[in-house]
Amino acid sequence: MAEAPHYDVVDSPEALAAACAALAAGSGPFAVDVERASGFRYSQRAYLVQVFRRGAGVFLFDPPALGDLTALQATLADDEWVLHAASQDLPSLRELDLMPPRIFDTELAARLLGWERVGLAAVVEATLGITLKKEHSAADWSTRPLPQAWLEYAALDVEHLVDVRDALVDALAESGKTAFAEQEFEATRLREPKPPRAEPWRRLSGLHTVRGRRNLAVARQLWLAREEYAQQQDVSPGRLVPDRALVAAVIAAPATKGELAALKSFNGRASRTQLDRWWNAIVAGRESGDLPVERVPSDTLPPPRAWADRNPDADARLKQARPAVEEQAERLGMPTENLLTPDTLRRIAWDPPAPADTAAVADALRRLGAREWQIEQTAQIIADAFVRAGQPSDEASESA
Repeated sequence: MAEAPHYDVVDSPEALAAACAALAAGSGPFAVDVERASGFRYSQRAYLVQVFRRGAGVFLFDPPALGDLTALQATLADDEWVLHAASQDLPSLRELDLMPPRIFDTELAARLLGWERVGLAAVVEATLGITLKKEHSAADWSTRPLPQAWLEYAALDVEHLVDVRDALVDALAESGKTAFAEQEFEATRLREPKPPRAEPWRRLSGLHTVRGRRNLAVARQLWLAREEYAQQQDVSPGRLVPDRALVAAVIAAPATKGELAALKSFNGRASRTQLDRWWNAIVAGRESGDLPVERVPSDTLPPPRAWADRNPDADARLKQARPAVEEQAERLGMPTENLLTPDTLRRIAWDPPAPADTAAVADALRRLGAREWQIEQTAQIIADAFVRAGQPSDEASESA
């Protein structure tokens, strides 16, 4: 049996320079992956960056130890980056000032090809016949030193990725989807991060069970207190006090700090050690003169099941357009959401251009962020569906 390879972490300026020189001497695209400590740490920062290039091998970079990765960016700017589920990793890479000149996303390619299983292990197995072990995917990658078994897992995430890319390039070409993929990859690469929410505390799970503006003020203060402490400790907020525990404390409305401490549903590893913090937050919420409104304006559309009553014309348009788009996706051999996101279709059905001809529908789709290939494949179909929706049904014609 061959001995398992030993992997070293690049964690010094000297090791960084040597790794960059080796990568620069290699050839072809760079396979890139990131390991975070989601669920353990407060931030989504990268705790390990893996890079592979043919002729160079695998290098595992330790961003917290290295700090400045300018030399790595200069090296990686030389060619395409191959990533799996790039939208998950690009934000963490940008935080390190690592930005690709162009990308190939193996997960997205598999989706466009209509593959049912698109996780990294499944795609590697489908293209190369190699089985990857995924037992460390949920590990705390902020751990130092990183165990050798984890490093081997991390290395395998990129070691085969360029070969996978080559197989998918051929599959996309054979299916006539190369242009589709190129537009999707570029849209992913250039996608701007979502702006921060005005009131992020409203994402508190279970908040819908809290009634009254004063209680919402208490929930807000508890969330803010937990957020502040989580940032200080660099710990995932839910590991300190779960959302359900914060909401339970609001609903229970304890009259004293002792009652809060006695509340069994108020739990979590910091629920008692930071009791003063949570009690002070409750008091601050009860005394606040800034009471949040119970309902906030939103551009979220009503659920489609409510459209028949709220906007019957839009309901008719959606009922005509949705199956037509689904049929087109089936013809193309890809998931409907990759042909056109459900939200995009709902928005144009709710508020269509006037007149809703093909050109106007195409412009509306473009404003909503659809790519040109998506517009070419769906604009005519949607415009025709809207025309059918505006025509009287056979039953209505007979009753008239």
